[in-house]
Amino acid sequence: MTKVMQVKLEQGAAAEAWGEKALLSFSGATATVHATEANGGVVVAAQRAARRLDGMGVPAVALAGDGWDLESRWAFWAGYYNPLRDNRLDWGLAAGKQLKELEAREAAARWVREITNGTPEDVSPRVLAESAATMLQKLAPDAVTYKIIAGDTLLQEGFAGIHTVGRGSVREPAMLQLDYNPTGNPDAPVDACLVGKGITFDSGGYSIKPSSNMATMKSDMGGAAMVSGGLALAIARGLDKRIKLYLCCAENLISGHAFKLGDIIRYKNGVTAEILNTDAEGRLVLADGLIAASEQEPRWILDAATLTGAAKMAVGRDFNSVMSFEDETAQRVLDAAAAEHEKAWRLPLERFHLEQIPSGFAEIANVGIDGSPGASTAAAFLARFVRDTGRNWVHIDLSGSYLPSANDQWAQGAKGHGLRTIARFLQDC
Repeated sequence: MTKVMQVKLEQGAAAEAWGEKALLSFSGATATVHATEANGGVVVAAQRAARRLDGMGVPAVALAGDGWDLESRWAFWAGYYNPLRDNRLDWGLAAGKQLKELEAREAAARWVREITNGTPEDVSPRVLAESAATMLQKLAPDAVTYKIIAGDTLLQEGFAGIHTVGRGSVREPAMLQLDYNPTGNPDAPVDACLVGKGITFDSGGYSIKPSSNMATMKSDMGGAAMVSGGLALAIARGLDKRIKLYLCCAENLISGHAFKLGDIIRYKNGVTAEILNTDAEGRLVLADGLIAASEQEPRWILDAATLTGAAKMAVGRDFNSVMSFEDETAQRVLDAAAAEHEKAWRLPLERFHLEQIPSGFAEIANVGIDGSPGASTAAAFLARFVRDTGRNWVHIDLSGSYLPSANDQWAQGAKGHGLRTIARFLQDC
């Protein structure tokens, strides 16, 4: 039987013998985290200490003592998670509100991290859609209904973007349409719609990526995972509003059936888009989800996607990027992120960005003109598929959701950073 290491947290420095600024000290089977300002403060120190203990191969820990609070316990789990092994964590809490919240966070975040870290072979477009639907239906079996539209049926129902991007693969593209309706009234208004990019592998298509950039592209479905996980956490917290979820799932591969540069997609809302770069495919599938969401006339529309390298260049891998034409709408997401201790930063999106995606053969192109801001023009493309070109709509570019290699706070792979923001947005909107 594995012996469990007890882990305490103190805000004082370690004894001098452990070295200046020591993060951890040990006594028998007990480790103490020294959460000083020099070690990043309580939350950061807890997460860094968890990474250290994981790196030492400690397979099971129990949080002990009265130094822990809700956020430091959660930070420890976030750092202790390892996709290579099943580290076991005892929260050190009796049954109650805090334990219930932590278990809800863990269930949602673990699903997001595991489905995103799954191999492209295992996580096909349909598998992603089915996994999200199953996970959410188990949480609220009486309130969740869904359907999956796949293959050529997408064209029959007018979803040309998902079909175009996914037709190069032998594994058919799919759209999940899920309705969470706890009211029991089929005519209840839709409070919010969530739309997620679910590219389960992105080769770049004929605008092919270099191998080094392709290695992490199993994570290009992180948006679909994040909105699903956010909804899951909100449901576990008792969400009583009607929410509709749209996952836009496809593999972007090269074949004789794949879409090409110069192709034009005519969308269900009448907008035509010329393909100038097949590696700018996420916006092409999200367009279908945003059209479907807009048809519901919800109060709010939120989409999330690992959409642009430009956003990552702007804010790095610690922040997610937020864009909206409306200050109040963007601020709702920023406030939700702050309330949940997740990092988010607003990037510019103005009406003039709509003019920076011109095409000589269609209404818009799927990439901006030379010198235009890539994150902003990508969001501007999406806005063309939202009711009234962006009313009560916000876009999250998940710049901080995945790490190609481990660091001192996170294991390699998906972080789940953003799902709490989405959950709080749903609760507060």
